[in-house]
Amino acid sequence: MSIQDLCRRIQPLDGSLYAKAKARLDRLIKPPGSLGRLEELAASYVAITGELKPNVPRAVVFTFAADHGVALEGVSAYPREVTPQMVLNFLRGGAGVNVLARHAGVDVRVVDIGVDYEFGAVSGLLDRKVMKGTRNLAIGPAMTRDQTEQAVMVGVELATEAVREGFGLIGTGEMGIGNTTPSAAITAVMTGRPAAEATGRGTGIDESGRLHKVAVIQQALDLHRPNPADALDVLTKVGGLEIAGLAGLILGAAAARVPVVLDGFIAGAAALIAIGLQPLCREYLIASHCSVERGHRIVLDHLRLKPLLDLDLRLGEGTGACLGMDLVCAAIKIYTEMATFDEAGVSERNR
Repeated sequence: MSIQDLCRRIQPLDGSLYAKAKARLDRLIKPPGSLGRLEELAASYVAITGELKPNVPRAVVFTFAADHGVALEGVSAYPREVTPQMVLNFLRGGAGVNVLARHAGVDVRVVDIGVDYEFGAVSGLLDRKVMKGTRNLAIGPAMTRDQTEQAVMVGVELATEAVREGFGLIGTGEMGIGNTTPSAAITAVMTGRPAAEATGRGTGIDESGRLHKVAVIQQALDLHRPNPADALDVLTKVGGLEIAGLAGLILGAAAARVPVVLDGFIAGAAALIAIGLQPLCREYLIASHCSVERGHRIVLDHLRLKPLLDLDLRLGEGTGACLGMDLVCAAIKIYTEMATFDEAGVSERNR
C-alpha cells in the first residue's frame, strides 16, 4: 500500500456519534459539562472509534529513536552518543517514559528507525533502521525521497500491527540528539512562521547557541526551499527519521480509527507532516501538553489543538503522551461507569 492509498482510507468523523456521547454525558449524575475537558475527551473517543460503549483501551506509546547529521553543527547541548545510550536505558526501563508508562498502565515500544549505532540482537528493541541517521540538512537534503517514504511506512506498519494486537490508544514518543532542529525547520515551513520564532533551546543551549541554531535552520531553508504544499518534500529536505516514523504512526492510526495522543514539539512537527499529507488526520489527534519549547505553541495554534496539560515539560520520549493517555482512560471511565440520574434515583435540576 502506498502513502497516498492510505491517506484515501482516512475518513472524516461522524458528528452524530459525538452528539450521542454528549447526550449520555449530560445524563450522568452531575451538572452538565461540570467535568469539562474530560467530557470532551470521552465524546471525542467515541466519535473517533465509533464505539458508543467503549471499553477502557489498551494503550501503547512508540518511542522512535534516530540520529541527525545536523548535530555536527553544534545545535545541541549533548553529544550524539546519548541517542544509543538512551535507547538502552529505555529498554532497561529506567527512563522518564518508562516510569510514567508504568504509572499509567501504558506499554512502551522502542523503535530504532535511524540510530547511528549497531545494537545487535537486543531484547525488546524493534529494529526498523532506514539509515544510520540523516545527513546534515545544513549542507544537503536530510534524506532521499525513497528513504523518507520508507520511514513513514515504518510508522504506518507499526500502528497497523498495534491495532491488530488490540491496542485502542496510541501515543507518540521520540529520542534523537539534535531533533528539535529539524522540528523547528518543519514548523517554520509548514506554518509560515520565521525560523527564529519556531526555534527554542532544545536540551538547554544558551541564547547564543539558540541564535546559532536559528542561523543553521535558515541556511537550510534558503538552500533547499522546501515546498510546504508537499509535506514529503519538506520531510525529505529538512526532516528526521523519527519524525517521519511518527507521521506514519499518525496516518496508520487514523486509517484504523484509533486516537493518537501527541507528546511534545517533535511529535507536533510530525503531526504537521501527517496533516500536510491528509488534513483529516487532525480529527484523530489529542494534544497531551504544551512544551516549554517555543515552537510547540506555534504548532498547537496552527493545528487548533488545545493541550490537556501545561506542566513545563520538555523531555520528550513520550512522557507527556503517557500522562495524556491516562487522562483519556479516566474520561472513558467517567463515560462508562458513572451513573445517570435515573440509575442513581437522584432528582435532576429544576427546569
